[in-house]
Amino acid sequence: MVAPRLSHAALFDLAVRLGIPAVEIRNDLDGVAITDGTPAATVRADAEARGLTILSINALQRFNDWSDARAAEAEALAAYAAAAGARALVLCPVNDPAFAPPEAARLDGLRTALRGLAPILKAAGLVGLVEPLGFPECSLRLKAEAVAAIDAVGAGDVFRLVHDTFHHRVAGETALFPDRTGLVHVSGVTDPSVAIADLRDAHRVLVDAADRLDNVGQIRALRAGGYAGPFSFEPFAASVHASADIAADLGRSIAVLDAGTRDAAA
Repeated sequence: MVAPRLSHAALFDLAVRLGIPAVEIRNDLDGVAITDGTPAATVRADAEARGLTILSINALQRFNDWSDARAAEAEALAAYAAAAGARALVLCPVNDPAFAPPEAARLDGLRTALRGLAPILKAAGLVGLVEPLGFPECSLRLKAEAVAAIDAVGAGDVFRLVHDTFHHRVAGETALFPDRTGLVHVSGVTDPSVAIADLRDAHRVLVDAADRLDNVGQIRALRAGGYAGPFSFEPFAASVHASADIAADLGRSIAVLDAGTRDAAA
C-alpha cells in the first residue's frame, strides 16, 4: 500500500533499496500481482532472488461472513500465498453498516469462520492474521473479541492478531496483546481538523513528527510487552500514493519511528 502502482518486482526493489528484508503484498490492487494473474511461482522467485521474505498476502476480505463461497475463496488465496512463499494470510472482517447481525450471532459467526479457516490455513502452512478494524460500522472492532474467539475454538496455534496503529486508536481500545500479535500495521494521521471518530483510510499517511495516533507510544508499548515481530507500513492517502520519491518519504518515516523507539525493548 505504500506504492500501489508498482509491480511486485518494483516493490521488491524498493525494499532492497531501503534495506528492508521483508514485504507484505496485497490482492486488492488493480493491475499488479496478484490480480493481474502473475503466477505465484514468479512472485516467489522474484522475492527469493532479492533475499526477501513475503510476510503475508493482505487480505481475505469479509472472512467472518462464512459460507461455502468464502471457504472456496480462502482455499484459493491460501494456495496462492503458500506457493508464493508467504508466511501468513491477513483476515479482514466485514466493514459494512448493512451487515449488522445480533450480538450473539455476530460472535458465533466469528467463531464459525475461525473453525472453517483453521484447517485451510494449516494445510497451506500459513498463519491467519486477524485484523480488527476500528470503524464504528465494522463487525469486529476489538482485538479482545478476536482473542476470545480464537481461544474459544482452540486455534491459538493458527491465528495471530494484526495490531493496526490506526484502527487501535479509532476503536478506542486500550488493551494490547503483544504476545498474541503477529504483525503490526503502521500509518499516521496529521490532519488536525478531523475528529478521531471521523477518521477514515484516506487520512492515513506516513508517520512523521506531527502524528496524532501516537505510533511511537504504541510501538514502545508493544515492544515492552515482548513483541519482536515485523512492522508494515499501510498508508492509504492519495498524497502518499502520488509521491514522486516514495523511497525518500519512507526513509524519513522510518527515521522518525527509529528515533522515537530506539531505546524500547527489542
